[in-house]
Amino acid sequence: MPLRPALVAALLALALCAAGPAEEPARLGSGPDYERCLGLLRTDPGEALLYADGWEAAGGGEGARHCAALSFLALGETERGAERLEDLARRSGADPAARAAVFAEAGSAWTLAGEPDRAFAAATMALTLAPDDPALMLDRALALGATGRYAEALEDLDRAVALDPSRADAWVLRGAAKRQLGRVEDAERDVARALSLAPDNAEALLERGALRRTKGDVRGARADWEQAARLATDPAAAELARRNLELNPVPGPRRR
Repeated sequence: MPLRPALVAALLALALCAAGPAEEPARLGSGPDYERCLGLLRTDPGEALLYADGWEAAGGGEGARHCAALSFLALGETERGAERLEDLARRSGADPAARAAVFAEAGSAWTLAGEPDRAFAAATMALTLAPDDPALMLDRALALGATGRYAEALEDLDRAVALDPSRADAWVLRGAAKRQLGRVEDAERDVARALSLAPDNAEALLERGALRRTKGDVRGARADWEQAARLATDPAAAELARRNLELNPVPGPRRR
């Protein structure tokens, strides 16, 4: 059976690891109420939502609304959370960098909700506010890749690696985009660069396996996917590695 498209695999592995609120969410508030609400997100998102609603009623402002939006994500109500984050980013009086970060959170939520066009729009708004942020470029490239717009994704990825060549994730995604565009040798160089920066990067190993499978090297591909499954700290990346192994069994002996 054919392998899943490489960039789609990378998209899923990288996007799904962001399910729920980010470990370091954008900051639209301060003080003990904000810290308590964000802390509850990690332990009891339902309680975090109740706390945010009560805090907003008492004048909690943007901090309370931000925590409430993140609570919906943590509770699995991804579209509702994405809509709230997007609305908050539009209306916020915070500085451009903070608003860009909230648009980025909205974009990630739209990706998880299976709405790549809305993810693209949110990422574009984020880049309007912070045009030289490589992380935001990766966000938009992910959204573009989800709709098959690999050439446009590559433009953002080229900029991202130029601005921050130390990002292994940018090199992986650039390699994946190039593979989709038929530029296999260029893709191999990008993935090799990613692995030189982060030898244990599971997503890079997933992509190198995909490239090896494209060239007919099933054994080499399986070796990469087996290593990715062992090293992955994100369940989505591990699951992708296992799925690729299932779809590509060990080839039998050659007949003479």
